[in-house]
Amino acid sequence: MSVNGRAAEAPARWRPTPLSLLVAGAFFMEFLDGSIIATALPAMAKAMHTEAVSLNVGISAYLVTVAVFILPSGWAAERWGTRRVFGGAVVVFVIGSILCGISASAPFFVAARVLQGLGGAMMVPVGRLAVLRTTPKHRLIEAIAVLTWPGLTAPVLAPPLGGFLAVYASWRWIFFINVPLGVLAFALALRLMPPRREEAARTPFDLLGFALGAMACLALTRLLDLLGEDGSGAVQPLLLAVVFAACFAWLLRHLRRHRRPLIDLAPLGIATFRATIFGGGAMRTLISSMPFLLPLLFQLAFGLDAFHAGLLVLALFAGNIGIKPVTTPILRRFGFRATLLANGFAQALTMLGCAMLTPGVPEPVILLLLLASGASRSLQFTALNTLAYADVPEALMGSANTIFSIAFQLGQGFGVALGAMLLRFSRMGFGGAAVPGLAEFRAALVGLAVLMVLVTLDALRLSPVAGAVVAHGRSAAGRPEPERRQ
Repeated sequence: MSVNGRAAEAPARWRPTPLSLLVAGAFFMEFLDGSIIATALPAMAKAMHTEAVSLNVGISAYLVTVAVFILPSGWAAERWGTRRVFGGAVVVFVIGSILCGISASAPFFVAARVLQGLGGAMMVPVGRLAVLRTTPKHRLIEAIAVLTWPGLTAPVLAPPLGGFLAVYASWRWIFFINVPLGVLAFALALRLMPPRREEAARTPFDLLGFALGAMACLALTRLLDLLGEDGSGAVQPLLLAVVFAACFAWLLRHLRRHRRPLIDLAPLGIATFRATIFGGGAMRTLISSMPFLLPLLFQLAFGLDAFHAGLLVLALFAGNIGIKPVTTPILRRFGFRATLLANGFAQALTMLGCAMLTPGVPEPVILLLLLASGASRSLQFTALNTLAYADVPEALMGSANTIFSIAFQLGQGFGVALGAMLLRFSRMGFGGAAVPGLAEFRAALVGLAVLMVLVTLDALRLSPVAGAVVAHGRSAAGRPEPERRQ
């Protein structure tokens, strides 16, 4: 039964627009580059005559830059328009990729990664904003589903793809492959991206708001890294926590009092948006821990090589793609609240199932379990990402998009840190083994499943008809919304 007691009347079949496909492709390129170099670090370190650990900062530098420069993305889009900002971001990303590919030293490489991250920071939120503004509410499920798959599949495909290029081609192709893709994306952006609206306000840049937000992001990102490291002590994490809390509190006070803040907090007053940022953000964090823990489980506890472990995790990718044709019918049939509750518990069950795996379990059983886990995480991400914008008015879409993009980026990073932290605590509980074994991974995954159950209960606070306008393909007046022109 649907949320209004009768089957929803489905609108005409929707096909992805060229704009949504362009933005999804840019998303995939940005998300992929966030983690693809992990398996290629040894080869890169050898070419640059340094240690792999010295290049690991390239991953952190990229992710931190993306998190920091998402902050002014909404202001930039309003000031210069989505076409100029998105196109410029693609150019910066490609230049950064070229510089990464020709790097001959660690400092040069890290600087190039920062430039690459700057381009990626603008591509993702500005591209999403363009799609949101050209998509009517009753088509949001389909449009957001298209934009969701890059964030789900890129972290899964990155390790085997990076390893393949490093072994069978050259690690430099990890970055050079972005050049033809970026040129194509730039050409399409000039054709497909909406131009700047004539009435766009020339709001002054909120420098203090940006500085406070940047310091909070830097402190939090480093804190998350330390929580997953062994031997980090307590002084530095405590100091970073204090810095983050102080900057964040000052930022909130500033944003509430400033006449024209960098980010308008008004979208947090909308119940559905607020739920997807807080409870939904916790869900995304927990789900994002799985692509981190599973490859380690298969290598360290099962004794598989990196390539074989990567192939097993690709089952998550298959589940992500396989569920797509029925994602929209499920949300239209059962609504957001029921879907988030039932699927949240299903995701917890797959986490518990992974905790029960042993090296003796037949490989087809493992693949089926990972396939189910991938399908569940894809449905949950699509539901959360769509519900976030279901009730947001046009005037607040820019600020809502910026807040959501920051929460999404930090959630992905915290997912890795949380997985490392759970594994670290489980090792301490089992005697502090240097290398975690099956028991340690089992405890970490069980803890993840328990947390997932608790977080899923937050969805009970949603109204049974939350996001009904989007779920049922109807406008508030009961008629299909008119398509917006691109």
